[in-house]
Amino acid sequence: MAKKGFKFEVSGKVQGVFFRQTTIGEAKKLGLVGWVRNDASGTVQGEAQGPDAQADSLKDWLQHKGSPGSRIDRCDITNERSLTQLDYGDFEQRS
Repeated sequence: MAKKGFKFEVSGKVQGVFFRQTTIGEAKKLGLVGWVRNDASGTVQGEAQGPDAQADSLKDWLQHKGSPGSRIDRCDITNERSLTQLDYGDFEQRS
């Protein structure tokens, strides 16, 4: 099964609306690993890794859906790459 990873940064109303917790739930539901955190600039940043189709599903979720109460103005996907192995064992919140 092909795997990929990517980093993301989501801007808009994404802090104080359970965006991180909802992202963790969505990523785990999809079987992805990685991390998510609030940034001091007001964005939510993270990295996700896992099977191609599931990673694409999370990208779509980050770009268009988000948590209830959030407003996504922009979602930058960077460092998208193919992986032979995953760097994380779970999807977690970081400080």
